[in-house]
Amino acid sequence: MKRITLTGTAALATLCGLAAPAAAQDGPTVYFMLPNSTTIRFERRDAPLYAAAMAERMPGAEVIVQNGQGDPTRQQRLVEDAIAQGADLIVYTASDANLAAGALRAAEEAGVPVLLYEHDAIGGKAEAHVLFDALAVGQAQGARAAELVAGMEGTVRVARVKGNQGEYGTRMYEQGQNEHLDPLIEAGKVEIVCEDYTPNWDPVEAQSFAENCLTRSGGAVDMFLGMNDGTTGGAVAALISQGFGKGEVVVTGGQDATIEAVQFIVQGWQDNTIFKDLRVMADAAADLSQDILEGAELSGDRINGTVDNTFMEVPAAFLPVENVTVDTVGRVVESGLYTWDQVCDGAGDAAICEENM
Repeated sequence: MKRITLTGTAALATLCGLAAPAAAQDGPTVYFMLPNSTTIRFERRDAPLYAAAMAERMPGAEVIVQNGQGDPTRQQRLVEDAIAQGADLIVYTASDANLAAGALRAAEEAGVPVLLYEHDAIGGKAEAHVLFDALAVGQAQGARAAELVAGMEGTVRVARVKGNQGEYGTRMYEQGQNEHLDPLIEAGKVEIVCEDYTPNWDPVEAQSFAENCLTRSGGAVDMFLGMNDGTTGGAVAALISQGFGKGEVVVTGGQDATIEAVQFIVQGWQDNTIFKDLRVMADAAADLSQDILEGAELSGDRINGTVDNTFMEVPAAFLPVENVTVDTVGRVVESGLYTWDQVCDGAGDAAICEENM
C-alpha cells in the first residue's frame, strides 16, 4: 500500500499491509485501487499522474494507492478496509471485472462513491467510468493487422494472444479486431492457428502460450496478434527464446506504449502499439473525482457515453487513442513520455534513431 498525501507537493511513503488510519488533513481521502503489478503502467504511470492531477485540483486531499495484485479477494478486503478508514471516494481498477460486485456492494452500502478507472467492474453501482475507448483500440489493432496481412503472400497463419477473459476491455478489443479479421478469415486469407486468453494480462502467461503455439505448429506462425504490450511482449520473448530473428514473425496489437514496447518497435521486434496518453486520463479522472467529491453534476463535457456493467448503465468518459508504428514513434517523444535516448536504447543503427539522436 502506498500513501500519497497531496498538499501541493506529493510525498510518497511505502507501507506494509492494509491501510493505516489516514493522517489529519484538510481535504478528502481518496483510495486508488490498482488491479495488479503485471500491467506495469498502473504503478509506473497511472498512480503518480493521478496523484499529481488531484494535487492541482484539490490541495490538501490525500490519495492512498493500493494494489490488488491480481487477486479480487484481496482487492475486496482493501476496499472494505478503505471504507473502515473513512474513504471519501474509491477510484477502482478491478483486479477481476467479473468478481468486483462484492467490493462495489460494500462501497454502496457504506455510501462511498466509486469511480471506475479503465477496467470495467460487473454487477454494482458506480458514479462514473473513465476509460480509453476500448472498441476504438480493438478496431485500430484489427485495422493494422489487416493492413499487414494484405502485404503478405498466401494464407496468413495468425496466433491471437487475448487479454484477461471476461473483461469489458477484452471483449471490446476482440470485437474491434474481429471487424477486420472475420472477413479475411471467411475469404481464406487468414487462418487462426492458436488463440487463448491471458489470465491477469500476465506477460509470462502470454509467453508460455506463444511458446506452446510455436511448438504445436512447428513454428508455422506468421503473425502474433495481441491486445496490449504485455501480451505482445510475451510473444516477442517466445520468439527470442525459440531462436527466431527480428521480423521473421510479425508481432502486432500492442497497447499502452510501454518503454519496452516502444523499444521493440524501433528494434524491429514489434510492429505497433496503441498510445494512450495517460496524462489525459489522469486529468479526466481527477476532474470527475473533484465533481463527485464536491457533489457536482457530472456534465456532458466530461461524459460522452455509458458502459453497461449488468447492474446499471455507468456514465462514461471515453478518451481517444492513437496507433503508433516505427514511422510515428516520435509521437511518444513529442508527448514527453520518453526521450529519444530512452526509446533508442538497444536499437543499434535503427534508421529512426540515427535521424533523431
